[in-house]
Amino acid sequence: MTTMTPHARALAALGHDARLAIFRLLVTAGPDGLRVGEIGAHLGLAPSTLAHHLSTLVDAGLVVQEKQGREVFNRADYPAMHRVLGFLTAECCAGVANDPAEDAA
Repeated sequence: MTTMTPHARALAALGHDARLAIFRLLVTAGPDGLRVGEIGAHLGLAPSTLAHHLSTLVDAGLVVQEKQGREVFNRADYPAMHRVLGFLTAECCAGVANDPAEDAA
């Protein structure tokens, strides 16, 4: 089994169209989040498929689930999202030093 960093696990989770759509919907929904059924209705996903994808997003640390009575609310974990974005943009436009081996070719 391969060990993945938290950033790689988050990006891998977002690498599927359905999970990316779920996460974007939850980001759009804001801090109140959405019930599982609401997500399924918006995206037209079957309950078993939706459960699988939500589980992957939860395991990747991008989505937080909270049970309230019989309902399960799903929320984007904004601090986790910002950590991934920070990782991706940490050295934005810093430039890359030329590789001397490249110049010799």
